[in-house]
Amino acid sequence: MTKDTKNTKNKKPKFNPYWIYGGIIVIFLGMQILGGSGFDETNPTTPSQFMSYLKDGDVDKVEIVNRREAKVFLTKEAEAKEVHKKSKPNSILPSSGKAPNYRFEFGDLQNFEDDIATAIKTENLDPRPKVEYKTEQNLWGDFLIGLLPFILLIGVWIFIMKRMSGGSGGGAGGQLFNIGKSRAKLFDENTDVKTSFKDVAGLEGAKEEVQEIVDFLKNPDKYTNLGGKIPKGALLVGPPGTGKTLLAKAVAGEAKVPFFSLSGSDFVEMFVGVGASRVRDLFKQAKEKSPAIIFIDEIDAIGRARGKNNMSGSNDERENTLNQLLTEMDGFGTNSNVIVIAATNRADVLDKALMRAGRFDRQIFVDLPDVRERKEIFEVHLRPLKKSDDLDIDFLSKQTPGFSGADIANVCNEAALIAARNNKKAVDRQDFLDAVDRIVGGLEKKNKIITPGEKRAVAFHEAGHATISWMLEHAAPLVKVTIVPRGRSLGAAWYLPEERLIVHPEQMLDEMCAALGGRAAEKVMFDRISTGALSDLEKVTKQARAMVTIYGLSEKVGNLTYYDSSGQNEYGFTKPYSEKTAELIDNEISRIIEEQYHRAIKILEENKDKLTELADVLLEKEVIFKDNLEKIFGKRAFGPQVLLAEEEE
Repeated sequence: MTKDTKNTKNKKPKFNPYWIYGGIIVIFLGMQILGGSGFDETNPTTPSQFMSYLKDGDVDKVEIVNRREAKVFLTKEAEAKEVHKKSKPNSILPSSGKAPNYRFEFGDLQNFEDDIATAIKTENLDPRPKVEYKTEQNLWGDFLIGLLPFILLIGVWIFIMKRMSGGSGGGAGGQLFNIGKSRAKLFDENTDVKTSFKDVAGLEGAKEEVQEIVDFLKNPDKYTNLGGKIPKGALLVGPPGTGKTLLAKAVAGEAKVPFFSLSGSDFVEMFVGVGASRVRDLFKQAKEKSPAIIFIDEIDAIGRARGKNNMSGSNDERENTLNQLLTEMDGFGTNSNVIVIAATNRADVLDKALMRAGRFDRQIFVDLPDVRERKEIFEVHLRPLKKSDDLDIDFLSKQTPGFSGADIANVCNEAALIAARNNKKAVDRQDFLDAVDRIVGGLEKKNKIITPGEKRAVAFHEAGHATISWMLEHAAPLVKVTIVPRGRSLGAAWYLPEERLIVHPEQMLDEMCAALGGRAAEKVMFDRISTGALSDLEKVTKQARAMVTIYGLSEKVGNLTYYDSSGQNEYGFTKPYSEKTAELIDNEISRIIEEQYHRAIKILEENKDKLTELADVLLEKEVIFKDNLEKIFGKRAFGPQVLLAEEEE
């Protein structure tokens, strides 16, 4: 068969259900026409003209139809007259009898009959015109009129059903009759998914775990020959923005097996039983295409721990959905060729039955990237940017401690926008520093109204932070200090904290002392304090409370912790300690903070001249860096240890 023949076959008109509706309408119209009087072109006339024709003896017969209309038939002699030549009827459709010459409507029937009788008697007409009565009915028309309301109702119902079950409902899950169908999006070998493991920087351990699952589906014999079994599921756990969903996209791009992707909220619906039905349908589709992978993003939407007391009513839709998921993952008749990968940043709230081995055999922790992984992430996101040749990626990775992969992507995008705003041909180092400041501190507000007194107070506040952090061994080294308002703050100081895995008490105390340096500087210089230390006090109070109640770093309270990793204690109505212990905890928190505050005051009083000099430089330049502090204070006494710590990272 040639290509043209195939095209000709394909070009045949497709059947359309609207053709049926059109055909029915045409049939009804035809019956209406044939069942009625036809499209005859009977000349209209008036009752007065009719009476003159009647008196002249031209009328042969009068038909009174339905007591409201008169049809006039003329005699043969009258039809030959000049006056009535145009009265011959021209009917489009053939008729069995003679068509009337004239027709008109009259008012009252009794009066009309009296007028005819009077005219006949007065004129002595011979032969007398016949007067006949006739009732005409359009059965099909009456039938259609009676049927019309039902036709309209059925038409509206069909229209609504088609709208609700059509593609505009948002996929299979949005259709009225497919409400229990899964909303999962299928990625297979025919779908062009461009993300691969090469696009996932860092996350070496997580990538290795996930790659093994993909490899198992590609080469199952390599593992089953040794007696191994494929893991039922893998749970990706980590803070927001660390790349959990990106890792799943890479699995979809790498795996040559069907990949079903959906969110935990896609199971939830206002109708009872829909969530469980969608879980069944999802696993049914996956088993039909096995081996397959199911990815459920934000699984905590349905996997939250089930409560002992059913306070929400007799039927908890979310718990029913979770029960069905548990059964499908490791039930009585489970198919082992379906792997479930899930992601969440709230693993602590998940149900224990969901977390056990046999359902999620592997829990892969996707943590915030370290300095080496941040460098790899920067390399990925810097590819599409036109960057300057002297851009140091190692420097950028060290300037972004605690940033997630999503934060780094945002930094690169902000840097490109800042460079474009300044009409630069390439993105340089300063653009990235400005982007970090923009993300951490907020938008710069140079036009904010601030009095000279307030500006001086802010300068000494920030200079106090910088001085204390420079003097203390374990405080984070300073990077930049500014008194240019950003966001809701009037000034800010940027530090480069060490990425520690464990923290000692003296390190926490030094950081608290540096945080209180701003308020201490106000006390030393002006002998009064202000509300500008709110964020510092909030940070310090949280650290002191953590030292006492979580990490057991208080000698008076002892080696106790009141931290509940399961999160169940949040809903309790009682404290896990007595009132006496609560008083002791409050006293210890207050003692720790006050000790560090007086320590900061003492350090600043000993270096009051240097503090003043630094504040003056800050007032003049508005932004100072590490070099400015070295000119005033000299080399930092604890520099080598910090540098060594950075190199070890």
